[in-house]
Amino acid sequence: MSTLTTDAKSLVVDNLTLLDSLVPVKFSQKPLHPSTASATKRLIDIVGAIVGLIITALVAIPIAIATIAYDPGPIFYSQIRCGLNGKSFRIWKFRSMVVDAEKLKHLVQNQAQGHIFKCTDDPRITPVGKFLRRTSLDELPQFWNVLVGDMSLVGTRPPTPDEVIHYEPHHWERLRVKPGMTGEWQANGRSSIKDFETIVSMDINYQDKWSIAYDLSLIFKTIWVVFNKSGAY
Repeated sequence: MSTLTTDAKSLVVDNLTLLDSLVPVKFSQKPLHPSTASATKRLIDIVGAIVGLIITALVAIPIAIATIAYDPGPIFYSQIRCGLNGKSFRIWKFRSMVVDAEKLKHLVQNQAQGHIFKCTDDPRITPVGKFLRRTSLDELPQFWNVLVGDMSLVGTRPPTPDEVIHYEPHHWERLRVKPGMTGEWQANGRSSIKDFETIVSMDINYQDKWSIAYDLSLIFKTIWVVFNKSGAY
């Protein structure tokens, strides 16, 4: 579990309260995206999540041993993110940073442009964490988020509340689909893309092109990208 200071917890609560007032306004007049009502997409998510959780269980012990050996503390990291129509949920990952990394965020320079945080050589990431991120193993616990329906295998990356409260009108469009473990961004650049407006354009492009076949193509492309370690750090 992530550890937050009292001030950080208060900020999260304040941001979520503000989002609760914004979300009905932003989405009340918007039609549902067809992907959110697709039974086939949901079935693929459930099957994929079950397979993914089996894989997660197989690698959890060695990851836990390596993580604790280098930096004793929790194995998992959780954080509040915004999903479909801005609804908040708790995302899960294998911990890749030092304990209490959130307290040190202000010491790290943001190298991204716009409402997103990225740093190529983030000093908070442990050596074990760098391997987990490079191989995307840190993302495996999100199969649980997919199974319970907070996320999909394919969609947009879920932003944090402090990012969303600063969104301009066109940015909200990216929240009309479920957040995904992969999507246009991950399959076509991963962490090498640091311009938020480019990410938004990719997310909107995904919504426009969405189909079951396109989802499957992005899943297979992501697998290829991960095994080739393209655009990861």
